[in-house]
Order: sequence, then structure tokens, then C-alpha cells
Amino acid sequence: MPTDFARTRALFDLPPGLAYLDGNSLGPLPRAARARMDRVLREWGHELIGGWNRCGWMDLPLSLGDRIGRLIGAAPGHTVVGDTLSIKVYQALAAALALNPTRRIVLSDTGNFPSDLYMAEGLLRTLGEGYALRLAEPEALEDAITEEVAVLLVTEVDYRTGRRHDLPRLTARAHAMGALAVWDLAHSAGAFPVETASGGADFAVGCTYKFLNGGPGAPAFLSVAPRHAEAAPAALQGWLGHRAPFAFDLAYAPAAGVGRFRVGTPPVLAMAALDAALDVWDGVDLHDLRARSLELGDRLIRGALAACPDLSLATPPEPALRGSQVSFRHPEGYAAMQALIARGVVGDFRAPDIMRFGITPLYLGEAEIDRAVEALAEVMGRRLWEDPAFRRRAAVT
Repeated sequence: MPTDFARTRALFDLPPGLAYLDGNSLGPLPRAARARMDRVLREWGHELIGGWNRCGWMDLPLSLGDRIGRLIGAAPGHTVVGDTLSIKVYQALAAALALNPTRRIVLSDTGNFPSDLYMAEGLLRTLGEGYALRLAEPEALEDAITEEVAVLLVTEVDYRTGRRHDLPRLTARAHAMGALAVWDLAHSAGAFPVETASGGADFAVGCTYKFLNGGPGAPAFLSVAPRHAEAAPAALQGWLGHRAPFAFDLAYAPAAGVGRFRVGTPPVLAMAALDAALDVWDGVDLHDLRARSLELGDRLIRGALAACPDLSLATPPEPALRGSQVSFRHPEGYAAMQALIARGVVGDFRAPDIMRFGITPLYLGEAEIDRAVEALAEVMGRRLWEDPAFRRRAAVT
């Protein structure tokens, strides 16, 4: 049965009159999240510490991991939820390097999210011994995968332009060269079908507050290929990654499989909101989602370029080469975006000149796309970015 996007739209609490095209940065509130969090608050009040056993709190990292694993094409039982994306990048990269100990080069691209590169730099500095991070331009990444590379670290969709890397192709190239592949799915999970297992990824990580709508600061996830599950070491040997945490052994012994990548105590309230957000995906066919995303993205591209000749398209026009966002370049992009937001069309800005619009079919349709085009035409045609009120930079862009 085709996905009913009218049904999924009704599952979100969106302010009336707003065209929200920023779900690639922070998804909106699922209506069920309030009730789910209220239930957990009642459990906390009534059960107190007994909630860890009687309410299943301690099992949430793995049960939520399986729900996300379905959305990213991961093998069942091999995804865990918790901590932050930066921590999961660190864990996955450290494990991949340990599995390829004779090499010292981590390869990424200049379109990767800076935080991933920061985590890589910090890890490699700690390891010392000739470890180094090497960057290639996104278009040259495949050719840069040589026999020197230990690990390929890539975000599947460029956070600025929406350009999509070919996960199976680059992973196959990495494996042919004797390297492992770590994929960041921050802009992939919930945006389109992901080929984590079928594409051969060794590790995959991602956040849950963008297309998965888990809420501000929602916990991250890490997925490990079954072939590495019992061999991959945990660089951050957290108490809950121990095989028997409540034995309180003084020496660390890793839990089985992906469980060893648990670090801190599960953030139960945040996980309750995420659990409610994942309910929205019941009955959603990811292939329907992808087809709808491309339709809406094409509509925005055609309309904006026809109405706003001063904009240049930063996103690849070819459907296979883009994720689920559309980005335009303009030298006054920040102020122009503030003018759009003042008109009830919400996107965001990424330096130096990118105006981003998330294409999220779960709650967006043609009406919101057309409204965005109309507002863009007004902002660009009337040069509203020149208003000083729109030029003052806020802390979050």
C-alpha cells in the first residue's frame, strides 16, 4: 500500500501558517512525544529506581537501535542508541583503525561535517605514531582511496550542498584497497533508503534529531557490521559496555556485539521522545518517501531558479546525486534567510553563502514548496536582505 503522507503529516505538531523546511537540521515535534514523555515521567515518579527493571529503561539503547536499524538498512541486532554523534564517530573510527593496525591514514573529504573531522584529528593526535588525516575534494574522493588508507570516513550527504556520495561504490573501492569504511548517516537516516548492510559499510553512525524527529539533542546511534561485531574493540570502555555491569568488576570485559559500544547511562526522557518519533515511521515505505522527496525537491529547484535569477543552485540537479535537501548560493544568504523566516518560511544558513531547505515529505507538500518559492521571489526581488534587522547574526544560523 502506498505511503499515506496526509496521515504522517497529522502526526506532527507544527505551528499553523508555517512552511517548515528545516527538518534536515531539527525535525518538528511528533504529537505522540508529549504523552510518551508524560508516561515516563509517571514511571519515574511511581517506580523511582525500579523503573530501570520494571519499565525497560535499561533496554532502550538496543530496542531503539533495532528500530533505527530498519530505517538504515542495518542487520538486526547490530545498532545501538546513546551518547552524541561526535562520540559515536570517535568510537567507530577508533574501532576501524584497530581492525586495520598496519595502516595510519584516515581519508575524508572537504565536504564532511567539521565535527567529524575534529573528532578524527583528536583521536589521531592521541594515537600519534604517524597517524594522519587526509582530505580530498568530494569529487576526487574515490581516486584518493589508495593502499595507504586505513579507514574511509565519509558523511553520505554533504551538510551544505546536499550532494550524495555513492555508499556502495566508495565502500567497495575502500575494501578493494584494503581499507574499512565508516559512514556518517546524519543527513541520510530518515531521508531515503540507506544501504548500510547491502552496501558493505563496516560502521555507520548518525543523529536522530534531524529527519528522524527525535527532538533537540536526541541521542545518536552506531551500527556495526556483523562480521566485525565480536572483534571491534571499544575505545571508550564505558560501564554499560561491560559484559556484566552490575558485577562491578575492576577490569573491563566487553559486552557481546554492538552492546560494547554503550558508554553512558541511557537518557531515558530523551529516548522516550525518540521512541514516539519512531512510531511515525510505521507504515512508511522508504522508497515512497524517496520518490516524494525528489518530486518536491525538483519543484523547489524549478520554481526558485525561474523566479530568482540571482540564486545559484548548490545542490546537484541529478536526483541520484542528492540527498533530501536543496541548497542555493547567494552572497547575502544569511540575511536573505532571515527575511524568509520573518515571512513564515523556515530554512537555515551555512557559511559562507548557503541557503538550505530540507525536503521532508512526512509533513511537507506542494503548498509549502510553492509558498517557499513565492517568499524567495519576494525576498530576492525586493532585496530584503538589505534590511539591517536581517543582517544581525544570531548564535545559531
